[in-house]
Amino acid sequence: MDHSYLDRNVAEIRALMEKAKKDAGRDGDEVTLLAAIKSAEVEEIKYIHERLGINDVGENRVQQLLERYEQIKTDKLRVHFIGKLQTNKVKYIIDKVSMIHSLDSLKLAEQINKQAEKHGIVMDVLVEINSGEEENKSGLMPDEVADFCLQLEQFKSINLRGFMTMAPKCEKKDDYCKYFCKTYKLCLDIWTKKLHNIDRPIISMGMSESFCEAIAEGADIVRVGRSMFKK
Repeated sequence: MDHSYLDRNVAEIRALMEKAKKDAGRDGDEVTLLAAIKSAEVEEIKYIHERLGINDVGENRVQQLLERYEQIKTDKLRVHFIGKLQTNKVKYIIDKVSMIHSLDSLKLAEQINKQAEKHGIVMDVLVEINSGEEENKSGLMPDEVADFCLQLEQFKSINLRGFMTMAPKCEKKDDYCKYFCKTYKLCLDIWTKKLHNIDRPIISMGMSESFCEAIAEGADIVRVGRSMFKK
């Protein structure tokens, strides 16, 4: 099977990421390219991992993750869960993912903690922020995030690593910057003032249409799917 389109797409994405970092004065910063694999085939996932060195992939659906996990797993591949996660599905993925990006309720936190404890692990999580304050979107409203993070301290099998956001669909690229900048500032404020952490948080934001703007505004992880797997 000809995978030259993956070579081309990944090279282009990486070049754009490097330019965005340079333009933002972030030459020394590491930004993780996470492949959002919802629409990808197993062979494509294997190719970008084994041949192109992408070691982080994100699944949106529990059922899809379970169906192909055994086919794609390797010692170096880190599978992230980046979609909406129902509490009754946590038990199926807790031992298969390295990080959950979409924590947005105490009920979900309780279940992650419970299942992680059963497996003797501590699960890395990101708190999802609804940066556009959209009623039909998941994630916590910005003014709820600080108190929510403090409540997570009761869960010993959860390790809060940072935050994730999905910006609203924007017609102008500059509009993405507005939402990402707002999220970045909120995250740093909560992390340093409320949680008394020395190290800065991981911030996951930006997708195919907005990852350059996300990097410009401080993203540590960008989740790219459509532009990576287009033929």
